Amino acid sequence: MALLGAHTSIAGGISLAIERGDQMKCEAIQIFVQSSRTWKIPSLEEEERTRFREALAGAKHVKSVVAHNSYLLNLSTTDRDLRKKSVAYFVETMERCESLGIEGLITHPGSHLGAGVEAGIKETSDSLNEVLKACRGFKSKIILENTAGQGGCIGHEFEHLRDIVQGTGEPERIAFCFDTQHAFAAGYDLRTREGYQNTMKKFDDLLSLKQLIAFHLNDSLKEFNCHVDRHQNIGKGFLGKEVFRELVNDARFENVPMCIETDPGEDDALHKQDLKLLRSLRKKN
Repeated sequence: MALLGAHTSIAGGISLAIERGDQMKCEAIQIFVQSSRTWKIPSLEEEERTRFREALAGAKHVKSVVAHNSYLLNLSTTDRDLRKKSVAYFVETMERCESLGIEGLITHPGSHLGAGVEAGIKETSDSLNEVLKACRGFKSKIILENTAGQGGCIGHEFEHLRDIVQGTGEPERIAFCFDTQHAFAAGYDLRTREGYQNTMKKFDDLLSLKQLIAFHLNDSLKEFNCHVDRHQNIGKGFLGKEVFRELVNDARFENVPMCIETDPGEDDALHKQDLKLLRSLRKKN
């Protein structure tokens, strides 16, 4: 059975994200390990690291934690200074994930900013090579996420992700996160069982489902193949709820974290609503 959960806030202390996840009966949570809105990474005291690890070990519901990288990063740019800054931030964030015992760090490739897809793929591979070198021996995984293909962003075609990873020379050290809204917006039609199976087969052929270790469960505010990154609550967008029924019951993704990223609203009300619907889609044993 897949591990259902949500992105939870670290406001007031990173360990509180575990408590918030438990309150929503999340089996998995996704967090930022520091503010995603600034390049500055404040120090994290050992006391807070200990509190986080203890909170996770003692959690009633939360079994899995993944982190998400900052949206400020651009691994795909030919701008030397920006790419260098992005790699340095990525490495520091990976070090924080490793110290907290977090399973992996999800990241978007970035935008080629007009240089073209081929150039963007090469820059992303080079960036990841630098991160891999700096993080050798880490248990925390680098997790590459598919994108909607908005603007100059790369990663919306599975072939992009394949070429990026192959360009690193260490494909076995990079895993993947599948975002349902991004895939739908990029032209992978998940609305039917056939469409779902075809998409997963293509993913497996190009990237391997064994390397698919996280999901973002998001409906789409925009229509199919729109290349626009706009999430909607489960069952209320153009994707509909049937793909989520397929996902939460797919035996291939047993114990894989699946986190919703839709707007939680006040007091996590919408997250609770989305989680309730997803749980209702599970087949009863």
